[in-house]
Parts: sequence; structure tokens; C-alpha cells
Amino acid sequence: MPSPEPTEPRPPEPQAHFQARKDGSVLTVVHLAQPVDGGVARVVTDLVRAQTHAGIRATVLCPAGGELGRAAAAAGADVRHWHAERAPGPNLPWEVAFTARAIRRAAPDLVHLHSAKAGLAGRLALRGRLPTVFQPHAWSFEAVTGAAAALATRWERHAARWAHRVLCVSEAERRRAEQAGIVARHAVVRNGVDLDRYPAADGVARRQARAALATAHSLPRRAPLVVCVGRLCPQKGQDLLLRAWPRVLDRFPTARLALLGDGQDRAALRRAAGAGVLFTGHTDDTLPWYTAADLVVQPSRWEGMALAPLEAMAVGRPVVLTDVGGARESLPAGSAAHCLVPPEDPSALARAITALLEAPDRRRALGRRAREHVRSCHDVRLTAAACLRVYRELLPPGPRALPDAVPRPAAGAHPLAEDGGERARR
Repeated sequence: MPSPEPTEPRPPEPQAHFQARKDGSVLTVVHLAQPVDGGVARVVTDLVRAQTHAGIRATVLCPAGGELGRAAAAAGADVRHWHAERAPGPNLPWEVAFTARAIRRAAPDLVHLHSAKAGLAGRLALRGRLPTVFQPHAWSFEAVTGAAAALATRWERHAARWAHRVLCVSEAERRRAEQAGIVARHAVVRNGVDLDRYPAADGVARRQARAALATAHSLPRRAPLVVCVGRLCPQKGQDLLLRAWPRVLDRFPTARLALLGDGQDRAALRRAAGAGVLFTGHTDDTLPWYTAADLVVQPSRWEGMALAPLEAMAVGRPVVLTDVGGARESLPAGSAAHCLVPPEDPSALARAITALLEAPDRRRALGRRAREHVRSCHDVRLTAAACLRVYRELLPPGPRALPDAVPRPAAGAHPLAEDGGERARR
């Protein structure tokens, strides 16, 4: 990672390097993405689908081997292989050179960089020569401590000059950037979910889902079910939930905790797990678990704005979240007292879970409120339209100007629905 210059960075002028093309050809957006799974993959796939429906040519540059490549291709993107490791390393100069060459070959009008590694390689490769949007999906300096955190912060301060917009998924993420001294032109576009993929689930749907999961996973049909969806890694905090779980079992001895996902901490978490814990591994289809759940928990240590709680709330399930990043913003008004706990506090987590399991009427009321909130504020079409507005601010008017909005669906069709799309998990 390069050492920053000592001077305070200044964001670039919005059109300092832009030139309108007059040939009337299709507008092209390149999405450079690493990692290729989880929430980043879901966000990129949804944006690609929306942009394709809006008449934009979307090109995705990403490493092979993850879910993003096939999901983005199914959504209509031109997917090309980008050789890049997940973390910075000795191959970074070669990765930057490859990035510059791949972007040049794609000939985009705008480049959208997703997450820290793409933001690193992409900004070094472009240095503001093309309209550039950087979306951190949670800041890299929150994932490390000590000297590594200081270096990551210095890099973000320096590299902000090479992004014409820094796209944050929550006001909390934007404020965190300001607190870290990152001087940039920020825009906030909150995460959204596809409401056709996560429809509201009533009591009948819940009973059917519980019956199906009971058969497949030997879950008791009437025992309380708590679900946690996410990569098995320090960020997602499943270790904190496992420390809280024995206190939940003290009150509900038959309760079950289902951890959906895979990752680097799988073996350690399995060793730490006690009674009543089920590891499902990775799954492309989380809807049955949300539908069957009494409660969905996200005990993260840091986030921009997690997708899994939004998906659960779209189905109509109450959530318990740690108060990090955009968690508070993702909740409907008046829910924080029941649904938000301090981070790194297993005792508070256990108390919140137990209190909601003891109050079925409150859970149902919170679930209804959550469903209405997501449908009105976190529909992925709203997210995609807001992203297009950011693009429009950066692109000059001309024959390839962006549409005013994401097209509305024809009767019975969702503009972001795609039968061939793969689920990308957090």
C-alpha cells in the first residue's frame, strides 16, 4: 500500500477528466469487485440487473471462483476475469497494471469500485482519469487494529482524491469517514433488498417452512428458532452469539440456533458451540430459514449496513442487531429499544433474545413494522435508482445520458427479477 503524501487531499472536481462521446453508442459502466461472495456480490448483482434493464452496458471485473461471476452474468453483465487476491500483498503492482489494462479494454464511461481491495487497485490504476465511484461496503480500517489500521486510514485519506464520489451505504458510514479525516465527495445510498425474492411470510408459510426444515435438519417444529446468516468470520460476531446462547438456553432449553454460512472461523466456532446449535454451511436459499425463524440475529463487530437483517425484515421477522455502522438506520422507528444492543456484549445480546422469545405478540408487532419499513425504505429498486442519480451527476449530458429512473415493472414482473440469478450470501 503506497505511503500518502503529507498534504491534505482534495477531492477532484466532478468533471475534471470527463469527455462526452458523440457516437451515440451504449453507455458502459465497469464494476470492479473483490470479494466475490456475500453482501458485496449481492449488491453488485442487483445493480447490474437494474442497469441492464435501464439500457446500460454493465461489465463486471472480478476474480474467478466466487458466486459473483455467475450471478452477474445471469443478471445480464459482461463478466471478465480480474486477477486479484482478496488482501493487498506483494502482487499488488502487477494487479494494478492488470486492472488498468482490463478497464482500458472495457472502454467504460464510468467505473464503480466495490470494497477495499477493488478500491485500492482501481484508484491506483485510474487516478481520477475516468469518472470513479468508490463504495467501501464498510471501511477497511475498521477490520484491523494498531499500525495496520493507521496505514489503512492514511491510504483512504490519500486515495479520496481519486474518487469522484465515495458511496456510503449509511449515514453512519459517512460520519465514520469524516471522523477518520477522509475528505471526499460522499453520497449515501442505503442498501436494499429484492422484495420479490423475500416476500412477506404469514403463519401458514412459517409452519410449512418449519416442517420442511424439521425433515431436512432434524429441527423440532415447535422449539424457538433463532437464525444468524453471515460468513463465519470475526466481523460477523458469531462467537459473541455462541457466548450468549447458554443464557438463552437457561430460559428456553429446547431452543435452536441455526448459523447459516461458511468461512474461516468454522472450525473454531464448532469447537465453541454447545447444545442446540446447528451449522448449516453455505446456502444459496436463505428464505426458508427466515420464514421459519422466530428471531434473526446479527451480532456484527462492524458493518456498513448488513443485508441479512433487511432480508429478514422484508419477510416479516424481528431482528436483534449490534449497534454498529448503519444498524440503527436500518430499523424502523421505535424498534431500537427491543432490537439493538451494544457491540461485544454477549450478556446484552442474551437479554434481548430472551426478552423477544418470551413475547410472541411483541415479536409479531415488530415483524409487521419491520416488513412495512423495508418495503417503503429499502426496496432494491430505490437503491438502484439512487445509484443511477449519482452516476448522472458525474456524467456529462449527451446521447448516452442515463435514464431518469430504473424502469418500473410490467404487469406481474419485477424489474430486478431474474430466474437465473444465484443467491450470493453475506
